[in-house]
Amino acid sequence: MGNFVCIEISGDQMLDRIIRCLCGKGYIRNLEKNLRALQREMEDLRATQHEVQNKVAREESRHQQRLEAVQVWLDRVNSIDIECKDLLSVSPVELQKLCLCGLCSKYVCSSYKYGKRVFLLLEEVTKLKSEGNFDEVSQPPPRSEVEERPTQPTIGQEEMLKKAWNRLMEDGVGIMGLHGMGGVGKTTLFKKIHNKFAETGGTFDIVIWIVVSQGAKLSKLQEDIAEKLHLCDDLWKNKNESDKATDIHRVLKGKRFVLMLDDIWEKVDLEAIGIPYPSEVNKCKVAFTTRDQKVCGQMGDHKPMQVKCLEPEDAWELFKNKVGDNTLRSDPVIVGLAREVAQKCRGLPLALSCIGETMASKTMVQEWEHAIDVLTRSAAEFSDMQNKILPILKYSYDSLEDEHIKSCFLYCALFPEDDKIDTKTLINKWICEGFIGEDQVIKRARNKGYEMLGTLIRANLLTNDRGFVKWHVVMHDVVREMALWIASDFGKQKENYVVRARVGLHEIPKVKDWGAVRRMSLMMNEIEEITCESKCSELTTLFLQSNQLKNLSGEFIRYMQKLVVLDLSHNPDFNELPEQISGLVSLQYLDLSWTRIEQLPVGLKELKKLIFLNLCFTERLCSISGISRLLSLRWLSLRESNVHGDASVLKELQQLENLQDLRITESAELISLDQRLAKLISVLRIEGFLQKPFDLSFLASMENLYGLLVENSYFSEINIKCRESETESSYLHINPKIPCFTNLTGLIIMKCHSMKDLTWILFAPNLVNLDIRDSREVGEIINKEKAINLTSIITPFQKLERLFLYGLPKLESIYWSPLPFPLLSNIVVKYCPKLRKLPLNATSVPLVEEFEIRMDPPEQENELEWEDEDTKNRFLPSIKPW
Repeated sequence: MGNFVCIEISGDQMLDRIIRCLCGKGYIRNLEKNLRALQREMEDLRATQHEVQNKVAREESRHQQRLEAVQVWLDRVNSIDIECKDLLSVSPVELQKLCLCGLCSKYVCSSYKYGKRVFLLLEEVTKLKSEGNFDEVSQPPPRSEVEERPTQPTIGQEEMLKKAWNRLMEDGVGIMGLHGMGGVGKTTLFKKIHNKFAETGGTFDIVIWIVVSQGAKLSKLQEDIAEKLHLCDDLWKNKNESDKATDIHRVLKGKRFVLMLDDIWEKVDLEAIGIPYPSEVNKCKVAFTTRDQKVCGQMGDHKPMQVKCLEPEDAWELFKNKVGDNTLRSDPVIVGLAREVAQKCRGLPLALSCIGETMASKTMVQEWEHAIDVLTRSAAEFSDMQNKILPILKYSYDSLEDEHIKSCFLYCALFPEDDKIDTKTLINKWICEGFIGEDQVIKRARNKGYEMLGTLIRANLLTNDRGFVKWHVVMHDVVREMALWIASDFGKQKENYVVRARVGLHEIPKVKDWGAVRRMSLMMNEIEEITCESKCSELTTLFLQSNQLKNLSGEFIRYMQKLVVLDLSHNPDFNELPEQISGLVSLQYLDLSWTRIEQLPVGLKELKKLIFLNLCFTERLCSISGISRLLSLRWLSLRESNVHGDASVLKELQQLENLQDLRITESAELISLDQRLAKLISVLRIEGFLQKPFDLSFLASMENLYGLLVENSYFSEINIKCRESETESSYLHINPKIPCFTNLTGLIIMKCHSMKDLTWILFAPNLVNLDIRDSREVGEIINKEKAINLTSIITPFQKLERLFLYGLPKLESIYWSPLPFPLLSNIVVKYCPKLRKLPLNATSVPLVEEFEIRMDPPEQENELEWEDEDTKNRFLPSIKPW
């Protein structure tokens, strides 16, 4: 038999153990109460957790770094939350084990263990909740190591620096481009942005600065970036570009980086280099500077920031700093002369700095007067201009795509300083000069001309006020000097381009070698007569517009067989062309607009190559007899001349088989008899239809019409019908889904007293300028009853930029409800006493900072009714004094 061990426990000991289980910590007895408390405390802890997480998110959005203690606390809460859910999930089963009114359990050991876990977890949750009241949840991040770049103090760029920095720091901005002309201060501004990263601390792990410059190769960029990332060992240098890109990407994908590329000239392929693409997820940034706005779009920044020249007072401050107080105080006269010199720089920091430094030691008044004379007459001859300024600007010229665009750029230097160059006239001249190619279709050639003009604007070699090609462009004075310097073969052949525009000449300048002259511009002077002989056998371009010219001798133009462009416009006393005009056998462009010419010379018919002939505003010209012999003529303007569309004119025009663009005044409907001519009309003036009303439905056939002026005329009543059954002859029959005046961009209505509304302009969806004046019966622009069937199809005025309303005593409404005006920049209301409300609401005009309202008399502003308070508050600042 085996041995037995007998352990004897007395009844008293057993009872003690049971009492300790039931009483002690009360794990079983208090289980139900503890479970309820745990559930309640856990809910409170979760609420505290959400509050802390929200605080952290707010601080991190401000580029702060969460405290490590906060992160530990959040991790513990997440862990305990999971444990709590596990415990509570089995609580119904555990509660069923209880007996004796919850004082004991059928399974004492199991319930004891569960109750103990609940009790301990409750203590932990309570403790965590009390620890979650953080005064601070974040701290500034540690500063990343950004080596500050040396830079000079800036003047006048503070606001631009602030805007550029704020935009770069926006969460939605991953790529930002700064563009501007050479010497405008892009790199200086860029250095300031770079140094702000050093000042503001370690939001980013690394900031990489790379100077790219023209012609930079991918391998060179990779090498520069690799040096900043400490990758450039011997092994790395022997890798191919693809493997190098992989290495760069591997390092940067784990970092929050900023890549700053200074002076790029073409798209930089970030992927090929190995740069992770910036996004809202990785919060990385790529910023760059360029002279060419086109590059900004290619890089992915479609709202780039332009760095512009300094405002006059800022420019003066910069110039003063460079010249120095000692020089400026050396003679009281010098300050005034210094201001003149500074003005010649037109706000370009490069020119202000270089010229200011050159003048810093010059304390004699005569030296300053000489500087002004040189800068006025030929700035390229000024000291340091050819060494320090013009070559820097020339990089932009060198980067142009082909020789034709370069020729277009140099051509703009023929116009005066600060001149607003009319874009249409400029492109017409480019076409005749052969810069745009051999396309015989004027519309296609003109479109290509606008593309080339856009290239020059995006390259910041030309500027325009609104940022897109519209009515005129401007060439900066210093850029113009660079163009003249290049055109003269860098000063070696100064008589290639003889440009003395708007300099107060009373006679033509002396030229040593007429045979060397290729282009001459004497526009905007006071020249009254040209009687000398000139053997300009190589001259191709002659600008004589805007003088006081009365006499142009045949001897002057006799030898100009190569002349292609001759502009004599805006000479109000010029009334006769010399017969020697017949010798200008190469002439393609002739502008006689705004002259007093009375008849065309017989010799004009010999101009077999003439393409453009401008006779607009020649109020004394009554006949164009013989013009039919100009068989190459493609563009003809008779607008506002005394030549109207009568039978003799019609006969002449019908013989111009190559004509593509006609601008004319019509006082009879004869032109309407020739459908071919009607389709060629681009600008039409209608006047004097008083006996027989003019049928505007005829205009629907003029598919190229973009400008229309109607004066002192009656119209057939235009009712816009949408049903095929309506066949009245006075109705304008068109498909309401297909606008018929698609090219019409400008409309002027004057002294049309029978017109009550202009509802028909609903079918001119591309209208840019609308001008209605002195029409006493106009009560509304769009009539609701006539337009009610169309407004679900057509939203009017989507392209409208300018609305001018003048002398309309009955006008009460433009449109009966608010409209969106995506492009509207200007509303002018003058002498329209009944107009009380404009069709605007708070969302009508997106660019309200560029929008103006002008009203006369001024007190009418106070009588305007607004759609609501938001509309009033938005547009009241837009009302400007007359």
